[in-house]
Amino acid sequence: MKSNISLGRIFGIPLRLHYTWFLIFALVTSSLVLYFPGDYPTVERIAFGILTSVLFFASIIIHELAHSVLAIRNGIAVREITLFVFGGISQVTKEATRPNAELLIAVVGPLASLAMAGIFYGLSILLAQAQQSLIANLMRWLAIINAILALFNLIPGFPLDGGRVFRAIIWRRTGNYHQATHLATKVGQGVAYAFLAGGMVVIFVAHLWLNGLWLVFIGWFLRDAARAAYQQILLRDSLSGVKVRHVTDYGGPIVSPELTLERLVQDYILPTGRNCFPVARGSLLEGLITLSAVKKIPQTRWDITTVQEAMTPINKLKTAHPDQDILSLLPEMGKTDHMPVTEEGKVIGILNREDLNRFLRTRADLETNLRR
Repeated sequence: MKSNISLGRIFGIPLRLHYTWFLIFALVTSSLVLYFPGDYPTVERIAFGILTSVLFFASIIIHELAHSVLAIRNGIAVREITLFVFGGISQVTKEATRPNAELLIAVVGPLASLAMAGIFYGLSILLAQAQQSLIANLMRWLAIINAILALFNLIPGFPLDGGRVFRAIIWRRTGNYHQATHLATKVGQGVAYAFLAGGMVVIFVAHLWLNGLWLVFIGWFLRDAARAAYQQILLRDSLSGVKVRHVTDYGGPIVSPELTLERLVQDYILPTGRNCFPVARGSLLEGLITLSAVKKIPQTRWDITTVQEAMTPINKLKTAHPDQDILSLLPEMGKTDHMPVTEEGKVIGILNREDLNRFLRTRADLETNLRR
């Protein structure tokens, strides 16, 4: 089961919905039904609650789009925007290379939220004067929540926008990206533990369980997000300058598309222990056959089913070039365990996620020893 639902593209950027979004959508909608005046019919309050929730998440999309558009203008590709339980996130393919670019990309999101807060507040005043009190309340709530969203994101807790602004400032002053990232991460973890501690105080001292739990959840999320973001940066640093050729498996056999699955298993899989093979005529790649694809075919049919019938054809494969930066393939390697490596259409090897992980572990162990 996929955890993300595709909502199409905005400015060419894929927009996805994580399944946890439905939880926060339900919570926000139910809260809004209670927020609107009780003298309105329940059905009307529910309808306006749903509408307000939709506009709220549209505001989050605009916030993330502001980040994404400015990132693209600074030469940073955006893989996708995902809405989830804590709001939204723009997934970029690399970090900014200059502190000024980092600062602008980080601060533009909160500025967009503040701008929307001002627009919604102005509309609430106009609607209140026109005696449209329910819609005015809707706009007032959107103004408040967008202002809160902007202020929350400006908290100097990496990887929140405020944390990235803080990193950009330290980076610009010291000229040391790694030092700035390390410091911003530590501050972000400190902010996360402050939320966790505050949540526990609210729960056990003020006895406000719901409010306290939200603070704990936010603190837990920020702690894990800061740790994950720092690990991702370390990963990118570790792979900087590494080419596909450095981690390609050149020793694997290439199989013919006319080979039966029975012969594939007996002559290739069992003797070598490999679970993936490029399929080619001569040296021209035609597809990829994996053990999982073989297992989908009943064993009674292995002797009459060819590799060509069970393989993934080349038009459905992502291939790599030996001189390609491995960093550019990380998003794709996150979706597949194997990727053929070709040069001028000829298959020369295969890139395996397991080999890549082993490569990273070896480098990490070596770098740890060298620092001692």
